[in-house]
Amino acid sequence: MSGEVRWRVFADVADLLDAARDRVLTSARAALAARRRFVLVLAGGRTPVALYERLARANAGGPDWVVYFGDERCLPPDHPERNETMARAAWLDASRIPGSSIHAVPAALSAREAAPRYAMLLAQEGRFDLVLLGLGEDGHTASLFPGRRYGERGDAPAALAVTDSPKPPPERVTLSAPRLSDAHAVLFLVSGSAKADAVARWRRGDDLPPQHIRPPDGVDVWLDAAAARPWLQLVPK
Repeated sequence: MSGEVRWRVFADVADLLDAARDRVLTSARAALAARRRFVLVLAGGRTPVALYERLARANAGGPDWVVYFGDERCLPPDHPERNETMARAAWLDASRIPGSSIHAVPAALSAREAAPRYAMLLAQEGRFDLVLLGLGEDGHTASLFPGRRYGERGDAPAALAVTDSPKPPPERVTLSAPRLSDAHAVLFLVSGSAKADAVARWRRGDDLPPQHIRPPDGVDVWLDAAAARPWLQLVPK
């Protein structure tokens, strides 16, 4: 798989989010023209949720869109800290995407019960069209945390059970690095000065989870100036 990483810096988070909205819509048009369906993987976090609000205002989503989640916290249904709950409130419930095409992680179960169920569902899906991801201050993405297993082995399941997350809640389900890599496009959205250190570590080659997400066509990382500040002068204009 390609290890190419393409970095793009925006003046501020508003510009970043506007461009990300346009990227989702462009990807959807291309996928629908080529395959008559658009398969999108959603991320959690403040920046992605702000993107979903923009997608809602753009009336994005239709009957041929299919949605999965890159990870989920094992919490009761409709819990406000579930990624599904946040995405539904910001966009999905107001969209024209059929409920049967929004594939939530069964995270009311334990991680060890939910992960194999989601893996079975994912086994019926081919390559994703677009995977959206964020980056944590510690360098994690989805619920793949530094120093933990990422599912790189060939026999690893598509969805992993996390039972000892360093961030609460301790139980989560996450797509493995290889399954996240099985995509036509992967787009990281990173904003805020609190992420700058993690970005700098990624750029210098530290062993962080994003390093293991390597789709055939490479990865796009879009940042606002605050997240890129330590090396902003190195980015071509």
